[in-house]
Amino acid sequence: MFLLIAWSVVDALARNWALVAILSTIATLLVVPALVLMKYVRISLNIMRTTKPPLARGPLDFDRLVGEAVSFPAFDGLPLHGMIIRANPAVPRRGFIVFAHEFCSDMYSCARYGRPLREAGYDILTFDFRGHGQSECPPDYTPRQWVTDRDLDDMRGAIAFAEAWLEEHGYPVRLGAFGISRGACAAFLAALENPRIVALVSDGGFSTDSTIEYFMKRWAYIFAKVRFVYENHPPTFWRFLRWAMMYYARREFKCRFPSVRKAIKRMTPRPVLFIHGEKDSYLPVEQSRRLYALAGQPKYLWTAAGARHNQAVVRHPDFYADLTTRFFDRHLAGLADRTAGEPGTGANASRGQVSSRPDRASAALPLAGGE
Repeated sequence: MFLLIAWSVVDALARNWALVAILSTIATLLVVPALVLMKYVRISLNIMRTTKPPLARGPLDFDRLVGEAVSFPAFDGLPLHGMIIRANPAVPRRGFIVFAHEFCSDMYSCARYGRPLREAGYDILTFDFRGHGQSECPPDYTPRQWVTDRDLDDMRGAIAFAEAWLEEHGYPVRLGAFGISRGACAAFLAALENPRIVALVSDGGFSTDSTIEYFMKRWAYIFAKVRFVYENHPPTFWRFLRWAMMYYARREFKCRFPSVRKAIKRMTPRPVLFIHGEKDSYLPVEQSRRLYALAGQPKYLWTAAGARHNQAVVRHPDFYADLTTRFFDRHLAGLADRTAGEPGTGANASRGQVSSRPDRASAALPLAGGE
């Protein structure tokens, strides 16, 4: 009986060999790409689980700034902790800046970046993202180096608190945002929906989707058995893979990973200063260049010579302080340019490219002075 059934099947396949060949080809074209895709997705998810960025320096390489302790809710209600560092009372007040720290850091890292701003006359709100410093972390969430909707909720809460504080003290509700790496990502996402953020500094910012695509291309070849196939994936493959990976990441990590790239494209143009270490081996400077290309004018990009990830402020502290202060002076405080008429402030400067040499960059970037 079994042999009879088997013979009938073979006979049917033989008489319909063309149909069988077509179906087999279709199945192969569907199954093989699906298997390749899932392999890349597993690699990418593992990158998101385990890859951590290097810290710029040890956590105690600077003197802390101490401010007024504050607490406020994130947009989803989670209590967050921070402090307001009041501007130097010996100089006229210039404005208010919300500082967003990098992954695996805390509110006190603001001192490394914000001390010159405080001395120039800026009030600063610095706070701990959830799962960092003094802020709690919900049991169903694990902070990662990739900005999520939860981090955006934290940034929204900080900005809402800053707006209320300014209104309470009778100041104009205009905000600057200063973000480091993942903190810069959260600042961009918040700026998309809040026009009161009028100027942004991004040090080491990136977009999760395009950065993950970079990591996929960087590491996937290690696991690819057929090198020719890996090297000849079309751009549409990588875009589809990026979408699939983000879909599975949302399911596994139970959070969303908003696209900074899309936010900048949709954001009402406003002044942005991009800073990135020339020798950043974790997030290459190309990531900031891509965001810079998407941003509207006015925009500036400084590639910090010899600096690795988030090390520009360590490598070039004086120029970093001068550059960021002049940027906020011009675009937040509205002070007049002190570089008008100086060499290097013509056609090349208008493109916003800042030389990687600090001794040349100050003449190449026509920002406001502090007089």
